Amino acid sequence: MRTLDTLRIDAQLRLAHGVSWLTAQRGDHPSRLLHWPWRQNPYPTYRRMREEGPVVSSRLGFSAATTRAAVDEILRSRDFGVEPPEGVEVPDQHRAVDLSFLQLDPPDHTRLRKLARPAFSPRRMTEYRAEIERITADLLDAVPARDGFDLMRDFAQPLPIKVISRLLGVPERDDADFVRIGYVIGGALDGASSARHLREIQDATAELDQLFARLMADRRAEPREDVVSTLVRQTDDGELTAAELTAMCRLLLVAGFETTVNLIGNGVMALLRHREQWERLVADPALATGAVEEVLRFDSPVQLTGRWSRTDTEVQGIPVGAGEQIMCLIGSANRDPGHFTDPDRFDITRADAAEHLSFSGGAHYCLGAPLARLEGEIALRALAERAPGLRPTAMPTRRGTLTVRALSEFPVSTGSR
Repeated sequence: MRTLDTLRIDAQLRLAHGVSWLTAQRGDHPSRLLHWPWRQNPYPTYRRMREEGPVVSSRLGFSAATTRAAVDEILRSRDFGVEPPEGVEVPDQHRAVDLSFLQLDPPDHTRLRKLARPAFSPRRMTEYRAEIERITADLLDAVPARDGFDLMRDFAQPLPIKVISRLLGVPERDDADFVRIGYVIGGALDGASSARHLREIQDATAELDQLFARLMADRRAEPREDVVSTLVRQTDDGELTAAELTAMCRLLLVAGFETTVNLIGNGVMALLRHREQWERLVADPALATGAVEEVLRFDSPVQLTGRWSRTDTEVQGIPVGAGEQIMCLIGSANRDPGHFTDPDRFDITRADAAEHLSFSGGAHYCLGAPLARLEGEIALRALAERAPGLRPTAMPTRRGTLTVRALSEFPVSTGSR
């Protein structure tokens, strides 16, 4: 990146940060979500925003949907899309990585999603279960019986990487690189925080693309029964371009990594902070399925997603003009007392927990939701069965991201009951 570009990007980001910080100090709740300390625990801010209304405008020029009804309406409405309207240029630092159909509207979204869908079919989920259970057991076999270990480094991060790597057909020798790269690119969902950060994202993306290029060449020479072999064949048949193939592989890795890592991390943290819920799960590991849904509702791995209005419309009776940007606050929707009774209470037997919006909705409902649920269920069940005395040994460390609500470190011990 040229020096002048570096200076320009840093100047733009410093200015934007300063303006949003001043706006937050003056009581603008949407802008407060961009800054510490409000970002560390956004739920009180969400509550205040819901009290203001289902759609809250920020002085920074965007709006935020706060209630479950408003977020659900936007996600399902054809009046909104993920692509900015014509004439609106999104700077590179705000859209630092191409994540395929996640960032596209129909018809391209529909075409590409259809090509990826078979990887997440019910038949595939049945096939994946035994492999996920084996990987989970191997990881837990490797942790010390009584000495502490880091839940994120030793379990939550390697599990989904190993699963998505096997799904894609990535050699096991590349797993460590995929964890490192996935961590960097996952942090790019908030956009780049500086020119240096943008460079790190671009370098990680280039490295990932090189890994996939090597894998694609291998699969052209020796096709297998894996997702990359299928996508390579579809590319050779003209169903998608080489650039679309690379972007789709990138999306499958990042989406398969971030959601599940943070489902496990946030889930174990919630369970251990609500010890009676952990004891219920230990007593009946079959509750793991419901526990996954409550974790997704209570502390969603993905806290928000953006939409642009395509036309003059309204949301819950509130006018929204064409070209407006709206942040759909999934984390707020999942704690909406207008939909969930006593929403700040963590209860793994909650009957309507699965009505959360953590996998988005409408045309962009998460394609990998069945896999994330399956991995989360197997992981929580295995921990309850094999480490019933699991306890934190230090405070977990939270990543400084907004879109993805995540832990970077969580020291724990299997202990003794």
